[in-house]
Amino acid sequence: MHDRYRITPGTSVKLADFDPDENGGLEKDDDEVTDRTRAALDFMHEYQERMYAEGCRALLIILQAMDAGGKDGTIEHVMSGLNPQACRVQSFKVPTPLELRHDFLWRIHQWAPRAGHIMVFNRSHYEDVLVVKVRKFASPDAIERRYDEINQFEKMLVQNGTTILKFMLHISKDEQAERLRDRIATPEKRWKFRAGDLDDRKLWPTFMQAFEDVLSKTSTARAPWYVVPADRNWVRNLAVAKILLATLADMDPKLPEPEAGLDGIIIH
Repeated sequence: MHDRYRITPGTSVKLADFDPDENGGLEKDDDEVTDRTRAALDFMHEYQERMYAEGCRALLIILQAMDAGGKDGTIEHVMSGLNPQACRVQSFKVPTPLELRHDFLWRIHQWAPRAGHIMVFNRSHYEDVLVVKVRKFASPDAIERRYDEINQFEKMLVQNGTTILKFMLHISKDEQAERLRDRIATPEKRWKFRAGDLDDRKLWPTFMQAFEDVLSKTSTARAPWYVVPADRNWVRNLAVAKILLATLADMDPKLPEPEAGLDGIIIH
């Protein structure tokens, strides 16, 4: 699963080739699904503890999706296996007037994870080549420059000890409609609904093209994109957890050596 959903650098991506309703050959009620997910969360916690103690590397997780794509749900269910002492979540909304007076990466860099920590971006700098592109808030030339600027920014983070994972949570237009209807019908969820969601929905094909450009131009060996099927929440959660676990295992953080002479200490 670590490689199954990874976008190979240089690939020309067509999202029509990815089934958002894929189940990986499993069923929701299978004990195997529960066991795999629980085991992944347990091991993630262990690796995170090692990384925190090691204190020299960081992990950045980027979540992008259409509205109702499952970013919040992924954070709630997958990141629950992580210790909040060394894991933070940052959501990026519409830029403030101050942020707009700087380059588009200025506000992002301030939230890059420090050594020993995991940072989760709920939306990210990719909004500046997705929404900004679709809504034509920047010129086509500026958008083209941003792909390279993003690649260079992520290269710099990686060279300074940050591992980067990028997930596109891929849902179908029909599934989005169901989730938006559910938001309106459920009083506890109505606060999540905004009229602008429907405006973006009308531009679905344009957004899909923008996502395809992002995936094709910014999936690199050092900072790969993963297109995760997200119509089924349990498939999404298992896939993200397994990829995250495999990445932490590849990083293989080590506990630091204890202080010398501890064996002879007697505590009265």
